Amino acid sequence: MIVVADTSVLCYLVLIEQVELLPHLFIQIVIPQAVERELRAEDAPGQLQDWMSQLPPWLKIYPVNPIADFTLNRLHSGEGEAILLAEQLGVDLIILDEKAARQIARERGLQLTGLLGILAIAAAQNLIDFADSSVPVTANFISCFSPCNRSHPPPKAISKRTLRGR
Repeated sequence: MIVVADTSVLCYLVLIEQVELLPHLFIQIVIPQAVERELRAEDAPGQLQDWMSQLPPWLKIYPVNPIADFTLNRLHSGEGEAILLAEQLGVDLIILDEKAARQIARERGLQLTGLLGILAIAAAQNLIDFADSSVPVTANFISCFSPCNRSHPPPKAISKRTLRGR
């Protein structure tokens, strides 16, 4: 499965040292050039800058054919380009966390998930075990990474109960 990802999910996965879950879950992750620019920003966390300096082979950067779209203009450039790229490539899934972007993606018929969805899928496939793992998943931990998504709050805490769907 080929997916398009937005900035925040990649950033958070790098910072919690779980970005390598992605190639286990998907064949290829595609990002638009606007997401690349956001990930390479001067004020991005050092760990993210290091990761961006040696991109993995499963991450591909694509240009987006711009179109005039008032709906997407309300979003950050990375989110808007991610939605356009998902539509242009006809991918199976888009990974977004921001509420407005998720709503627009749904309205356009795109299948989507977010950071917590990725972690839940990985847990369901036994790629990560929160009970025995050192993977931090509390809101307090994630909130310290607000540089990943400066204008939006971090995702809520995830619990074993959430992962089990109860």
